Amino acid sequence: MTIQTILNLLKTFVTIGGGLWIVWGAIVAGLAMRDHQGPQIQSGIWQIVGGGLIIAAAQLFLSIQV
Repeated sequence: MTIQTILNLLKTFVTIGGGLWIVWGAIVAGLAMRDHQGPQIQSGIWQIVGGGLIIAAAQLFLSIQV
């Protein structure tokens, strides 16, 4: 395995993890909106934002040249 192959594999796993984090944040925010719970809505929104940042960081792995 080359380093580039390992980086691509890592990028894939981190992207999937970020996507799952976004989905979980959307579930938390949706359930909180239904029950009108402000702090939980905020938590869900921040999870969605965090998932987006995780995916963005994973895409930066493509720019690493070894």
